[in-house]
Amino acid sequence: MSPVRRCSRTACGRPAVATLTYVYADSTAVLGPLATYAEPHCYDLCSEHSERLTAPRGWEVVRLAVDTGPARPSGDDLEALANAVREAARTPRRDPSAALPSDAVGGPDGRDSDPMEVARRGHLRVLKSPEP
Repeated sequence: MSPVRRCSRTACGRPAVATLTYVYADSTAVLGPLATYAEPHCYDLCSEHSERLTAPRGWEVVRLAVDTGPARPSGDDLEALANAVREAARTPRRDPSAALPSDAVGGPDGRDSDPMEVARRGHLRVLKSPEP
C-alpha cells in the first residue's frame, strides 16, 4: 500500500492535500488541511478537487488555509530522523548468548526481568518470558 493518501474522488489518483468534513447539524462543509489520519466520515481531496468544491444549495463552505503544494519532509523531519538513527547506532546491544554477571540479575526475587531471545526468523524474534 502506498504511504501517500490519494484523492477520494472516483478515478482520481492524485495525492490528497486537503480533508473535507461535513457538519450536517449546521449544513456546513469544512475543507481544511490534510488530516493526520484517514477518518471514515471524511474525504481526502487533491488540490484540483479541493479548489473546485461546491456545496449543496443552502449549505456554507468553510475553507481553512490549505497548502496545495505536494507535501515534502521539512528540514526538522529529516534532522529528527537522522538523530534517531544516530541514537540507535550508539545504543549498546546485549548479546543474549553471553552469560549475565551476577549484578545484572533484576527483580526483587533475583530473577532476570529481561526476556531472552530463543529463536529468530527474519526480523521476527521469539522471546522466552521469565518464570512467574
